Amino acid sequence: MNTDEMWAARFEEHRALLRSIAHRMLGSAGEAEDAVQETWLRLNRSDAHSIDNLAGWLTTVVGRVCLDMLRSRASRREDPVGEDVPEPARDLPQAGPEQQALLADSVGMALLVVLDTLTPAERLAFVLHDLFAMPFDQIAPILERTPAATRQLASRARRRVRGADADGVPDPARRHRVVEAFLAAARGGDFEGLMAVLAPDVAVSADEFAVLRGVPAVTSGAEAVAGQAITFSRLAQDSRVVSVNGLPGLVGLRGGRPYAALAFTVEDDRIVGIRAHAEPGLLASLV
Repeated sequence: MNTDEMWAARFEEHRALLRSIAHRMLGSAGEAEDAVQETWLRLNRSDAHSIDNLAGWLTTVVGRVCLDMLRSRASRREDPVGEDVPEPARDLPQAGPEQQALLADSVGMALLVVLDTLTPAERLAFVLHDLFAMPFDQIAPILERTPAATRQLASRARRRVRGADADGVPDPARRHRVVEAFLAAARGGDFEGLMAVLAPDVAVSADEFAVLRGVPAVTSGAEAVAGQAITFSRLAQDSRVVSVNGLPGLVGLRGGRPYAALAFTVEDDRIVGIRAHAEPGLLASLV
């Protein structure tokens, strides 16, 4: 067996686990296969002989590939986490790949539906930690966050998953009130008021049409998001609360016509995610 065949055989030993991780992350068998294939290509481009723990390295890489895919799914202009292959993880959970794959495959489609309500970072933290028992100090580098911040993401995702299982959809009126408070603070240039309704690690992402109108592709952190809201406060003056893709949102008007829309993800009376939309078809539906 030559070197290429040896690495291909070793990769195949972990394919089932990688596919299960990717399927839970992406919710699509086809995209999961694409993520696994990309992981194989990155292994081929790397110095494989320097990898101490192949299983840990592959798990880390497929997690990063899936995160890139989730972040670029709606807007191809968003920057990926990075093209550099991450450092290999030093340890893996004690359960073997086959056992972990069987565990993940026991999770039904209902969970996949709930996972679709999470942000990409929440989804990765929850899937890798809660479904595959990966330690937070190994997940954190993939997200480019601290282990403590990664733990918070998983905890918030866990609450949302359990809440959806037990209680169904949160009170829409309560979520809309949070958005109304955000709008009032943005109109008044009230930085402290904005900080009061934003989660510390809130993130704003923009579709490609919003990017063309000057909205950054990604903005992370409460202070940065509050500052951005004040920068766009002029648009807030002529905005109203609406539903955007089933989420509480705002539509900004210019000349009486929709110019941009924001969709808010609200958890525990805090805004944890905002999506900026300027796609013409969506805006037309908000008239």
